[in-house]
Amino acid sequence: MTDLVHKSKNPFSNIKDMGLIRNFSFINGKWMSNQDGAVVPVTNPADGSWLGDVPNLNAEESTSAVDAASDAFPGWSQKLPQERSAILRRWFELMIENKKDLALLMTLEQGKPISESRGEIDYAASFIEFYAEESKRPNIESVTSHLSNAEVEVWLEPVGVAGLITPWNFPSAMLTRKAAAALAAGCTLVAHPSHETPYSALALAELAERAGFPAGVVNIVTGRARTVVTPWMSDPRVRAISFTGSTQVGKLLYAQSATTIKRMVMELGGHAPFIVFEDADMDLAIDEAINAKFATSGQDCLGANRFFVARSVYDIFCERFAKRASKLTVGPGIEDPDIGPLMNEQSVAKQCEHVDDAVSTGARVLTGGNRPSQDKLFFTPTVLADVSLDALIMKEETFGPVAAIVPFDNEDEVLQRANDTEYGLVAYLHTQDPRRIYRLSRALQFGMVAVNRTKVTGAPIPFGGVKQSGLGREGARQGMEAFMDMKYVCRDWS
Repeated sequence: MTDLVHKSKNPFSNIKDMGLIRNFSFINGKWMSNQDGAVVPVTNPADGSWLGDVPNLNAEESTSAVDAASDAFPGWSQKLPQERSAILRRWFELMIENKKDLALLMTLEQGKPISESRGEIDYAASFIEFYAEESKRPNIESVTSHLSNAEVEVWLEPVGVAGLITPWNFPSAMLTRKAAAALAAGCTLVAHPSHETPYSALALAELAERAGFPAGVVNIVTGRARTVVTPWMSDPRVRAISFTGSTQVGKLLYAQSATTIKRMVMELGGHAPFIVFEDADMDLAIDEAINAKFATSGQDCLGANRFFVARSVYDIFCERFAKRASKLTVGPGIEDPDIGPLMNEQSVAKQCEHVDDAVSTGARVLTGGNRPSQDKLFFTPTVLADVSLDALIMKEETFGPVAAIVPFDNEDEVLQRANDTEYGLVAYLHTQDPRRIYRLSRALQFGMVAVNRTKVTGAPIPFGGVKQSGLGREGARQGMEAFMDMKYVCRDWS
């Protein structure tokens, strides 16, 4: 495989530390290609330009990563927590030191505005910092014995090798959120980044190597998911799988895990309702609606998809929201617009399908509704009003910059509509009534509820959904416990 660093027309010429550009998989402490030379091309979604190739590893090569992680597990798990913590801490420091390069690399392969990429690097690094400290805290718990002459204890122990499968929309943060928790727990890992955005993960592997992780503890396996991940699902040495992606793929992995009874942590699809009552602070609600819908160009599982607005304030909300959306800028992420390119042609096609379907069932297009260039992956910020509850956009995750608004008349009605979905990741609620806040926070069937704000995520909170939006939690102490088994020990003192 040829190296990516060409003397002419180097797509990464503005990156200062060229050692972060790796076009090889990282297995057992070594940068390796594959035997047959098969590669996966990586392109810039802003203009379709070629960034480079990464190895398309086969099943045997993917299994070699599990071999390495399994061999490294005894040594890593038996290190003192303080030793693991120090290496994690150094990994965090290296991320912060290389923040600008990591952000630029992410924008080149993922397309998101450069300011959002910088924010993601901070966010991604925060998980490593958090778990560097949390790694020192899992303690033996002494339990009051229910038996005479017996001492009872509960221990937490790492499960073993963890398989991590990460998406293209947050290529750094979704890796560190999983990896830092698993490593802090004492697990070793094999990770598969999306074939569309592998360079962010490979750069983090380079920094992990510099931070001092022993060979085999961190392994990054590139290639097509079906080939790379399938062997892990039947391998009994891979004791836990953490996946972020679509509900459809999550169901497939869940079924495949049955033969080896793996621990499954899954963050799947979302279909977030954004509810605005008549007593809401309208200025705040508009600001947060823009944030909830259009961050990451709408390509966020937390993105608001269905906007339910009280009829008495419906017209003013629609008018002001559409006016704000119409002023959002669209362009290549390197220019730091409000909206960058979507990831691929399938993403653009879905926006077109949802808009056309909504309009055919009576929706009004208040702004946007089209792609500004047929040969580029951009889609204009779009606001639809009077959307039918039978429209596709009210049933499916759009994953793009299209907002659908419908009116409601009372609390019971909007609660029923908000909960009428197979998804249950996050819900957004805007009201000033404290009793209503309590009632709806309880009644909304979602794993997370954001009240009068949009940003709720972070390393200290247990991120995750209910229903078909996932299993388990990431972040907080629960995120590390997902990679640990509980052992009960009863000692006789007679």
